[in-house]
Amino acid sequence: MDIEFVRSRFIKHFDGSTGSVYASPGRINLIGEHTDYNGGFVFPGAIDKGMVAELKINGTNKVRAYSIDLKDYVEFGLNEEDAPRASWARYIFGVCREIIKRGGKIAGFNTAFAGDVPLGAGMSSSAALESTYAFALNDMFNCGIDKFELAKIGQATEHNYCGVNCGIMDQFASVFGKAEHLIRLDCRSLEYQYFPFNPQGYRLVLLDSVVKHELASSAYNDRRKSCENVVAAIQKRHPHVEFLRDANMAMLDEVKAEISAEDYMRAEYVIGEVQRVLDVCDALERGDYETVGQKMYETHHGMSKLYEVSCEELDFLNDIAKECGVTGSRVMGGGFGGCTINLVKDELYDAFIEKAKVEYKKKYGRLPKVYDVVISDGARKLC
Repeated sequence: MDIEFVRSRFIKHFDGSTGSVYASPGRINLIGEHTDYNGGFVFPGAIDKGMVAELKINGTNKVRAYSIDLKDYVEFGLNEEDAPRASWARYIFGVCREIIKRGGKIAGFNTAFAGDVPLGAGMSSSAALESTYAFALNDMFNCGIDKFELAKIGQATEHNYCGVNCGIMDQFASVFGKAEHLIRLDCRSLEYQYFPFNPQGYRLVLLDSVVKHELASSAYNDRRKSCENVVAAIQKRHPHVEFLRDANMAMLDEVKAEISAEDYMRAEYVIGEVQRVLDVCDALERGDYETVGQKMYETHHGMSKLYEVSCEELDFLNDIAKECGVTGSRVMGGGFGGCTINLVKDELYDAFIEKAKVEYKKKYGRLPKVYDVVISDGARKLC
């Protein structure tokens, strides 16, 4: 995202003056899906697409905000009753309120922002927006809030002002991102560790199926319930098992007769996925990207056949990746549409993208969107 572009719009809308410019990235998750609410690990990284915002304190008690992409302008105060109606402005308002709740002193400011995180592709444009403003306001008003709390401010904004009951991964990756590294986050303890991710001779590319199936929220709740059912059954024999993360396949097999076949399948996927994240971390420390790719394919198979959160279009893109010799490919995110994430050798890249476009268009009548991503730094001040 071009700083000069954002600055030119800021100058135009706010009397020719300039402020400070901040940025935060979107994110990918290499592996570790549906593990968060099971107490397991996720493995995200910040990407080279995100939000850029310019801010300047304006000497009033009002925020004057301009969304460059939407060409929309909103003013709002900083009290709870001042919540703006525009959904995009509620993210900025929510961040202000969450900082104030934590004792931060904030006054009015002017701001303009724009982003190049593709909306609806599962790269967390909303977390990028929240993290940009949390980081910027903390810096500008010297609130002294640590990075962990900044991520929690973004999450609380989603919960309290935007009606989305999300986990912490998206905001965490946006704040803590580090170029050429992925972050293993323990969703139970919130401990984290960086692992090197600089695959020489490979590229990371997302293929967006451009479909979103509607059953996602009810299906998501059903799967959470399955996981809870299995934990309850295992706990009778193994009281220390608090989440599926604490269980293994032997424990699952012990209770097979007491749970439904569906619950068994769901748990089999999660127990396997928790282990796959750890296996990928080990492989990265050895620089073994072939094993990383193999684990990605295993995850896709599990999400498609055991957890049943893939869809025909995503399976089709995954099959094409396999046919083209792509090192690793899987559905990224909760499922039911969205993107596949693919680890592709440089020399196979052009042929893979071409075949994916041609075959997908032939079958579904539209082209998949293609997003190349590079693992990059988290929230920061640009100038």
